[in-house]
Amino acid sequence: MQFGWLTLALSPAPEQDAERIDNLLDQACLAEQLGFSDIWLTEHYFTGESVYNDSLMFAAALAMKTTRVRLGFAVVQMPFHHPVRLAVQLALLDNLSKGRIDVGIGKGTVYNEYEFVGHGLRSRDSRERMEEAIEILERAWREAPLSYQGRFHKVHIPAIRPRPVQQPGPPLWRSVISPGSFKECGRLGIPILTSRLPVDRLKERWATYAEGIAEGGHDEPTRARLLAQSALWRNVYVADSDAQAEDELASLLAETRAHMMHVREAYNPADFEPDPGVLNAWTDPKVPDSEAIPFALQTGSLYGSPRRVREQVEELRDAGIRHLLCQTGFGAMDHARNVASMRRFGEQVMPAFRN
Repeated sequence: MQFGWLTLALSPAPEQDAERIDNLLDQACLAEQLGFSDIWLTEHYFTGESVYNDSLMFAAALAMKTTRVRLGFAVVQMPFHHPVRLAVQLALLDNLSKGRIDVGIGKGTVYNEYEFVGHGLRSRDSRERMEEAIEILERAWREAPLSYQGRFHKVHIPAIRPRPVQQPGPPLWRSVISPGSFKECGRLGIPILTSRLPVDRLKERWATYAEGIAEGGHDEPTRARLLAQSALWRNVYVADSDAQAEDELASLLAETRAHMMHVREAYNPADFEPDPGVLNAWTDPKVPDSEAIPFALQTGSLYGSPRRVREQVEELRDAGIRHLLCQTGFGAMDHARNVASMRRFGEQVMPAFRN
């Protein structure tokens, strides 16, 4: 198995932002030292979540401070970026990192409408914006010159410089949850990211993805690569004992959820309601913490002593997971506790799955 490290860290107040950003730089460097294979950055704005906000600029800093780990985005919120500028930025990042960039892409947050409003947009046309931006992005790396006349963008580009190190461009990943999305990405040969699925669903979803790969006519090396690199995102918290880990993670998740619900209530426009189809017990504000926190622990978290977490990782491995993205920080969790959990996982869990 391979293990990635993912950050979705909150700074609780503006005066803490600089320190929290420094902490994340230290944690990312530690992730490389501990043997994590990749680092994944999230993108959120205006409320202290993903405290660096600009994941592309933060990735440039990480490219200078690391040498081995791949640097991924989970995900780039495509409507917030002009596709030509994004193509240039990602090409530069690919050069700075010597070809270590992976790009998860999405249509933007489905809960935080205030992020769209802050960029002068609304989410109603976010899927169309994403699809047009993806087409421009991919063609810009392949075609010179490129002329494009679309609904949102009309551009003529002599050439993208610098050219990406990875040709024809950095790999584009998709975040998926529904069976249909798994199959479609398999057909297209697209690597995938997914998060809160219970273990009994994972084997089924990975089989669906493999069916899509077969239907797409991809050869065996491509099939093996896609199944090995496609990733599951989990909360990971390792403490000295099972009881300590459960109590502390439950408290951290409750604080995280309280912030999440507060900013959505405070800043989302009055005419916005998320699609009920995307809500679950964790994201639905009508569900009390007494149900939401156990749901998050059961379906999206690995926690306990090193021994128990090894057993949980074994269960995922046996379900077909070969690439696990570990979110080790939650809400405004302090740096020392995050580092301690990272070290326990890196030194007492990961070595059991190296081969």
